[in-house]
Amino acid sequence: MAAVVVRSLPDETLRALKQRAARSGRSTEAEIREILSNAVRSPIALGSALARIGQQLGGVELGPRQRHNPVKPARFT
Repeated sequence: MAAVVVRSLPDETLRALKQRAARSGRSTEAEIREILSNAVRSPIALGSALARIGQQLGGVELGPRQRHNPVKPARFT
């Protein structure tokens, strides 16, 4: 696994990272890894996110929608 060194990190940024790590119950290093991993993860589209949630919940099979009063096609005469 690779190692990265970050130079010239402001003291207030490091302090905030340490506080955030403590709130998350992680080490500062683990918190930084989590932040970086989330930052580069490819965003998921809303439809895909909803489909994934549906699959996790067991899914729902939706049949074609039945109209009680079908629309009559337009006539051009």
